[in-house]
Amino acid sequence: MNITKQDIDALNAVVTIAIDKTDFQPKVDKVLTDYKKKASIPGFRKGFVPMSLIKKQYEKSVVIDEVNKLLQDSLNNFIVAEKMDILGNPIPKANPDFSWDNENFTFDFEIGLAPVFEINMDAKSNVTLFKINADEAFIKEEMTHIQKQYGKLITESEVSENGRMIGTLQFEYKGEAKEKTATIEVSQINGKTNKKKFLGKKVGDVISVKTKGLFNDDHDLMHALSLDHEDAHSFDAEVIFTITEISNYELAELNQELFDKFFGEGVVNSVDELKAEIKSTAEKQMQGQADQKFLNDATDYLIKNTKFDLPAEFLKRWLQMTSEKEMSFDEAVVEFERSEKGLRYQLIEGQLAKDNNIQVTFDDLRTFAKNLLKIQYAQYGQDLMNDEFLDGVADRVLQNQDEVKRLSEQVMTQKLMNLYKEKMQYKTKEVTYKEFVEESYK
Repeated sequence: MNITKQDIDALNAVVTIAIDKTDFQPKVDKVLTDYKKKASIPGFRKGFVPMSLIKKQYEKSVVIDEVNKLLQDSLNNFIVAEKMDILGNPIPKANPDFSWDNENFTFDFEIGLAPVFEINMDAKSNVTLFKINADEAFIKEEMTHIQKQYGKLITESEVSENGRMIGTLQFEYKGEAKEKTATIEVSQINGKTNKKKFLGKKVGDVISVKTKGLFNDDHDLMHALSLDHEDAHSFDAEVIFTITEISNYELAELNQELFDKFFGEGVVNSVDELKAEIKSTAEKQMQGQADQKFLNDATDYLIKNTKFDLPAEFLKRWLQMTSEKEMSFDEAVVEFERSEKGLRYQLIEGQLAKDNNIQVTFDDLRTFAKNLLKIQYAQYGQDLMNDEFLDGVADRVLQNQDEVKRLSEQVMTQKLMNLYKEKMQYKTKEVTYKEFVEESYK
């Protein structure tokens, strides 16, 4: 057997495998001998079927099977030995003169090679790391939310500043007429002009409003209308709201009884401590959102500014050939364009990991899993779990390969974000949560 590689260009190559009869015939003979021992053919005793008959009936299929096994092993071993960094899988080239009746065979495989490139982490980027400050307005809003949660709802005759409305929303979405029952609080509505459309209204009144800028947070619009997340920040339509129920909140008093109900006994003992607890907890949660935006923006920046070519035509053919359903080449082109950004980032991530010796170890996974478990248990008031208990639970979790894969991706993401913060040139900006939302979706 002889294996050679011909480089077409920096991203494409052809591997040729020439197989002689001597490479596969011993294995073919062994399989046929086993067949002969077990064959049950009318007119012959078991084990006494002539080899000529066995060969006539089975030899070609055995040759095909053994040659394909030899091809797969040889090609894989060659790729490893040559340290070829390939994309997709080798594609066999059609040979119109090929015949399984020959004694010697030659196979050609197209190979798509991963590009060689460098990542410049030193260049000044347009990425911003936000530090979110829970300001007084935010804290006051959260305090009111807690008071509402433990307060009472009182039926009202008309909508007031602290009002809560239930009604039917009628609108058009993706070319279809929609009708949805929703609950809207006046405090969710953005701006005096929009609020005036609701204040003083009674059950049965019908209000027509534009969705753009209707709520302080576009996610409230998403929930009210059941929009897809990607549509929530840009959805602009006329909505008809028919009021069916009006109520108002009688807010719970800010006293020790309320503090103990919400935070646990003795955790918070005054309004000042309440504000400090809200601020601390909120800023931790909001910083997670800021970090995620930083990661997304850094990823987009690297994809845009790390230039390299891909073996595009090869990958389109590979996508067409490996699709679970029949796919035309034009469909493969569309699929390649859809997945190209993700592929580019996979290559960038791999290069970053290689350049900076970033690895995900079992200890990393175990520590990460334990921290997640601590958070989960703390949510149910079980925050005194010892390490021995957590080690046992984490080890059981890590026996599930799907969980290992999911956690590995999260740990790698965390390590890459730390790398970006350490090496990338970016801006830092302190903002309120409202300013962060505005910056994120402008």
